[in-house]
Amino acid sequence: MSSSATGAVNGGISFWYADDGLPAVREPLPGDATADVVVVGGGYTGLWTAYYLKKAAPFLRITVLEQKFCGYGASGRNGGWLYNGVAGRDRYAKLHGHEAAVRLQRAMNDTVAEVVRVAEAEGIDADVHRGGVLEVATTPAQLARLKAFHEHELAYGEKDRELYGARQTAERIRVADAVGSAWTPHGARLHPVKLVKGLAAAVEALGVTIHESTPVTEIRPKHAVTPYGTVRAPYVLRCTEGFTASLKGQRRTWLPMNSSMIATEPLTEEQWAAIGWAGRETLGDMAHAYMYAQRTADGRIALGGRGVPYRFGSRTDNDGRTQPETVEALREILTRFFPALAGLRVEHAWSGVLGVPRDWCATVTLDRATGLGWAGGYVGSGVATTNLAARTLRDLVQQDSGQAGRTELTGLPWVNHKVRKWEPEPLRWLGVQGMYATYRAADQRERLHPSTRSSRLARAADRVAGRG
Repeated sequence: MSSSATGAVNGGISFWYADDGLPAVREPLPGDATADVVVVGGGYTGLWTAYYLKKAAPFLRITVLEQKFCGYGASGRNGGWLYNGVAGRDRYAKLHGHEAAVRLQRAMNDTVAEVVRVAEAEGIDADVHRGGVLEVATTPAQLARLKAFHEHELAYGEKDRELYGARQTAERIRVADAVGSAWTPHGARLHPVKLVKGLAAAVEALGVTIHESTPVTEIRPKHAVTPYGTVRAPYVLRCTEGFTASLKGQRRTWLPMNSSMIATEPLTEEQWAAIGWAGRETLGDMAHAYMYAQRTADGRIALGGRGVPYRFGSRTDNDGRTQPETVEALREILTRFFPALAGLRVEHAWSGVLGVPRDWCATVTLDRATGLGWAGGYVGSGVATTNLAARTLRDLVQQDSGQAGRTELTGLPWVNHKVRKWEPEPLRWLGVQGMYATYRAADQRERLHPSTRSSRLARAADRVAGRG
């Protein structure tokens, strides 16, 4: 953790931990152990999975193994967007039919309310505000994409979303040059660390064993291997998202993509009056290298984007430190969106990694032959998707063990989806660096040369990425 010349704290995990405090770390695994289910990873996916399994079958002996502390990864560093997006929906529509993808989308819509419900039931005050999601367009090409996106979402059954012109957008939030926006009610702002801390406490209160400071080095059928001993269990569930590449044999499974954020000093009442945002919607845009932001409970703006997207060899950072040029790029987005805030101080900057599969599809899997399961590849949409994935893992384990039959969740199209591995180095480093450089160039071209057509550069990058 360090401070820049401007006084901004850089790293130290995230602003959310600076705000709410680092947790007291739980004891590591004391030696070899047994369980009915071992969950590898103490982020949202792992904790939600342990929560729902223990609720459904209180007799299960469940152990969670976490390499640092619960919420050290993306669960404690994200933008606090609890919303209904799910990675890979269009591909699932192509593979399994439109109606299957609609069922997945409906389940995601319901998941936003489910997270809020459980937080309330467990007494977790995570600064939740259900203001929905507002995505703005600031160029003609972005507006064309926004309208197409809006129609696309309607086609997946989301009938309660709204499309706004420039004037209606300004009535909600005054983003410079905004020419339109789309809003969905299926979204909320929250404080990521308050949620993950509360969830870990709730899981422990149910009788789940959590061992922290316990890195898992290898997963194999019925075994989770750590430096302190091996936990044996019929089911071993991998919930490691952006840190999956550190496991033996998993280096090319999911790419650890970096995302970076800044948090400003608290705004004054006058500053909030100048920009609006009274509805506290989570805020995004339609750029190819998109941004995401929220109005925090204590009156700051927390804003994120890609920065330097990937470290060679699938390496991950230690404490969330991000590059000075990334901090400046995010500050530039902030002042481009809100010129009235040009003098606003950035007080914290940090980064984290998210898991990206080669086909950009989130998946949930249980191999019935081995008892190995996993969920992830959320591509940045994990705050809500982790909850749906965890409930799906619960149902798959219960089905496999004979405690329950098929459910609506086990029939969703992302279940047992197979993804090919990423290319070896240096190909994947070159590909990812080139892809995001191209996306940024496409955004710049669309700003300098207004047209309703998306830049051909972005379409080329989509094809390289496997999104097209």
